[in-house]
Amino acid sequence: MKKPLLLILFTIVVLQTQAQSVGLVLSGGGAKGMAHIGVIRALEENDIPIDYISGTSIGAIIGGLYAAGYSADEMEELFKSDDFYFWSTGKIQREYRYYFKRQEEDPTWIQLRVAKKDEKVKILPPTNIIPGEQMDFAFMELTAATSAACNYDFNQLMIPFFCIAADVNNSEPLVLRNGDLGNAIRASMTVPLYFKPIKIDGKLLFDGGLLNNFPTDYMKEIFNPDIIIGHKVADDVKAADSDDVMQQISNMVMRPTNFEIDPSDGILLETKFDDVGLLDFHKIENVLSRGEKTALEALEGIKQIVNRRVPQKEVQAKRNNFNKKKPELYFQNIQVEGVTDPMQRQFIIQSIKHRNNVVPLSTLKTEYFKLVADEQLKSIQPITRYNQNTGYFDLHLIVEPEKRMDLSIGGNISTKPINQGFAAINYRAYNSRAYSLHSNLYFGRFYSSFKLGGRIDYPTSLPFYLESYLTFNRWDYFSSSTELIFEDVREPYIIKDESSFRVETGFPLGLHSKMYGGLAYSVASNQYYQTEESNNSSDPNNSKFNAFVSKVGFENNSLNYKQYATEGAHRGVEGSFVMGEEQYKAGNSTSAYSMSPEKHRYFQLEAHALRYFSLSKKLVLGTHIQSYLSSKDLFKTYRSTKLAATGFTPTPHSKSLFIDQFYSNKYVAGGLKAIYNFTPEMHLRLEAYGFCPIFEELEQPDYSVIESDNFIENYYLQGMASLVYQTGIGPVSLSVNYYEKSNTNIYVTLNFGYILFNKRGL
Repeated sequence: MKKPLLLILFTIVVLQTQAQSVGLVLSGGGAKGMAHIGVIRALEENDIPIDYISGTSIGAIIGGLYAAGYSADEMEELFKSDDFYFWSTGKIQREYRYYFKRQEEDPTWIQLRVAKKDEKVKILPPTNIIPGEQMDFAFMELTAATSAACNYDFNQLMIPFFCIAADVNNSEPLVLRNGDLGNAIRASMTVPLYFKPIKIDGKLLFDGGLLNNFPTDYMKEIFNPDIIIGHKVADDVKAADSDDVMQQISNMVMRPTNFEIDPSDGILLETKFDDVGLLDFHKIENVLSRGEKTALEALEGIKQIVNRRVPQKEVQAKRNNFNKKKPELYFQNIQVEGVTDPMQRQFIIQSIKHRNNVVPLSTLKTEYFKLVADEQLKSIQPITRYNQNTGYFDLHLIVEPEKRMDLSIGGNISTKPINQGFAAINYRAYNSRAYSLHSNLYFGRFYSSFKLGGRIDYPTSLPFYLESYLTFNRWDYFSSSTELIFEDVREPYIIKDESSFRVETGFPLGLHSKMYGGLAYSVASNQYYQTEESNNSSDPNNSKFNAFVSKVGFENNSLNYKQYATEGAHRGVEGSFVMGEEQYKAGNSTSAYSMSPEKHRYFQLEAHALRYFSLSKKLVLGTHIQSYLSSKDLFKTYRSTKLAATGFTPTPHSKSLFIDQFYSNKYVAGGLKAIYNFTPEMHLRLEAYGFCPIFEELEQPDYSVIESDNFIENYYLQGMASLVYQTGIGPVSLSVNYYEKSNTNIYVTLNFGYILFNKRGL
């Protein structure tokens, strides 16, 4: 009688053990959350089952990817990839940087949008530090097929899943269990200030960690597993110092979360980090291994409460079967929401589809980032839905047009007398074609400028633009000593003024290139002394050159930064024909005399090639070659000839000096750059260049000029060593600059911002 009873009890225990379910809960915590991958790997390798999974913020990303059929190894590979770096920082990969739409470079730090609401004009600061288009597309690319495979029901994923987002307007947590998986994950990890909030079903959503950073309560309520394993990487609330603004904001917006798990419900694992910040994703090796160590140290305790085992081969078979359900990403029907102009809506659709009925993912990605480069559009969020009837995905683009007007603020702050401020105003409109009006103002001791004009983009089958600008430039050169803070300011010996009106048109050649042509009228006036010594009683010499310019050129640009680039290339060739008149008036500091005006007609050809080669993850080699050829005759004096010549200024600081040796009517120049990347934002760069005049201009005792008969008789060197940190709004650089010239050779500078100028007409 006892044997049958024991058999029945044993059978019940076995059935209960087999039926035992496990839910895994993953907290938020930024880059520290990569430790979740290590925990999942340790559980899988030791046959601990994961029947349900949930998470918040980074926990939603890891949990969602695991539920979508990504293994721990695949997730680790993803987080280590260059692609992850780009979509986590909002930067655009080189192969998707669309140069044709890029506006002329300026020293902008920050853009402030201008909007009119309730009859009031408001200045709107940026809502997010990191652009969201990269991340939006990445989540679509990673999860669109998964959403189709589970029929948009997260219970039908490889592992049932949910995540938590914060409903901004109602100030309550929102559980996301169905719909677009990528959109749900994107909502859960949208950290305020870093990322722009998104809407799901009309609700504006932010990071779920604001309201519930460890959803064990929802795990019990929704799935009610027998055992909950929770992994916490989030920091507890810390008292903020008076100068720790980010911690103050964090404490205000993050509600206290209960990270405890009752022993009757399961077990809490915790991995603590003191040296990993919110966005320190480059520390993945250390973070992931520490998460795995946490799980392995708690393994015996986990095995005591989780009796059921699921072999890793069984989990992989389940993953393979689920992944087989995922359809390939091909897109057919495209809808656009948020754009009122039907022509603009049609342009967006045609920009993606062209004449194709079905668009593969690779084509969509290229065309998507072309649209992202359009200054008429503020944001584009791609949402997909699998169409069972066609077998393709329908693509829904949620577009937010850019505000009609914005203000830009920028410039350069320096320990040398090259400080400058910058302000610009932009106005946009769209009516079958894109219109952009632009005006800017530079103000400073060294450089000042005003520009007014605009650009029209024609969205034809071969897009082209037409732009026109009126510009007034002034460069006021000073000599400085080598001290870091103090400068030896003397009377300026060169003042260069130029006003110009130019018209240009161009069309794209592929992703990074364009062909262009244009006309310009330039009035250039230079005031200077024949030597660098001057006194207040001396009148400067004055040379003028008024000219018409016609030009045609080709340009290719895929650089990652407009100053201190570390990746990409910039190549170009431009030919032009110049017709002008030179006028010269001597000052009373020399014995030179006034001369009659002289006509000049000449051709000029300029070519340059700058390229960066990645030798390793840390080391980059750059090459820079430039040449300039001209049939221009010599001007009246040596100094006027040099001032009208073209210079070689390869470094930011070299643009702030006028050094005769690096200007010539005919030259070849080049150099090498060695860059060591400490982090993606911080690097050390060493640059060395040589400049060779082909037939050098030589000064005579009476300040006139002759051309040397010798081919490349001399060469001149310059170089720079600089420690650079890209802040996101502009570079901070500490530089030592060397120039082969008389007097001062070495300049030490500390700068924040950009040394950039408005374009000249000539």
